Amino acid sequence: MTREEIVTQVLCFFREEFEIENPGLDDNLREKHGFDSIDAIEMLLKIEKMLASELSHEEKKRAMDIRTINHICDYIESLAVARAASSE
Repeated sequence: MTREEIVTQVLCFFREEFEIENPGLDDNLREKHGFDSIDAIEMLLKIEKMLASELSHEEKKRAMDIRTINHICDYIESLAVARAASSE
């Protein structure tokens, strides 16, 4: 999964699920778009689907510091790389 594919999927999810059109990749989601803990849980479920893998407790805990779409994309990218490395 490329960075571009990750960004496209995340932006699509924000449009469809949260009705947020064209958010800035560095917008603070909590302050600017009212992203709350319920939204974060929905996002984690979406990430699990994207990766076709359940997130560990530690991985979910790391996600609590995410504030922007760029952070979400970095997070997904790091998880994808870690999973690819562990499957080799």
